[in-house]
Amino acid sequence: MAINPMELMKLGERLRIFREQHPRVQPFLSDVRGRALTPGAIIEIRVTDTEGKEYVSNIRVTEEDVETFRILSSLRQQ
Repeated sequence: MAINPMELMKLGERLRIFREQHPRVQPFLSDVRGRALTPGAIIEIRVTDTEGKEYVSNIRVTEEDVETFRILSSLRQQ
C-alpha cells in the first residue's frame, strides 16, 4: 500500500492542531512511554459521551506493542 504524501501532510497538520488544543496530552504520553509501557502493563481508555454514558476498553501491552510504540516514536522524531 502506497502512502499518499498529501494525506501525510494533512495528518501532520491535524496532529499540530490536536497538540495545540490539548497541550497536556503530549507530556503525559511522553512520561508514560518512558516508564509504564512495558509488557504486561494495561492501557485503559474511557470515553464519557455528552449524555454521561461511559465506554471503557483496555488492552494488556505485549512485546510487539512495545516495538510498535518504539517505531511510532522514532517516526515522530524524524
